[in-house]
Amino acid sequence: MPDDEAMTRFPVPDVDDLPEDLQERIEDETDRAGFTPNVFLAYGYRPSQFRAFFEYYDALVEDTELSRREVEMIVVAVSAANDCYYCNVAHGALVRIYGDDPYLADQLISNYRCADLDERERAMLDLAVKLTEEPERVEEADLERLEEHGFSRRAIWDIGAVASFFNLSNRMAHLADMRPNPEFHDMGR
Repeated sequence: MPDDEAMTRFPVPDVDDLPEDLQERIEDETDRAGFTPNVFLAYGYRPSQFRAFFEYYDALVEDTELSRREVEMIVVAVSAANDCYYCNVAHGALVRIYGDDPYLADQLISNYRCADLDERERAMLDLAVKLTEEPERVEEADLERLEEHGFSRRAIWDIGAVASFFNLSNRMAHLADMRPNPEFHDMGR
């Protein structure tokens, strides 16, 4: 399937057939990005879930002690661990933009442990990936390590919330076979 289809396993709704609030959100995002990210079209399939998904996403990126660069780094490291094509491409573009680094996203997708990170960033991603791959092994020592690197308990919560949300997002992207927009591939390069 070409990358310009929002998803291949479920019907993609026509924006004009969606509830007005979803149409407005999609229009705002299209105006901001210059194109409509396919995740908006895919989640339009279930309007009530669209609302909940994007409201929580907004809270994660707007009400946090983390920088937007840190949030996007977590998204990409988690999405890499989950082999999520959509999120690696779409949020890889955001890492390049918010991180002002054309290489970091590719490093994180390949293996965050080999990326050009400082110790603080590495500790942050260690927790996010551990929560993704071995959640039952997360323990107090993991949180204390982050505190040693200057993260507050609220910031540690935010790391876990972003990682957890994108585990959900990655699984839905796999289920639906969400396809990244071609525009994402060139952003921030």
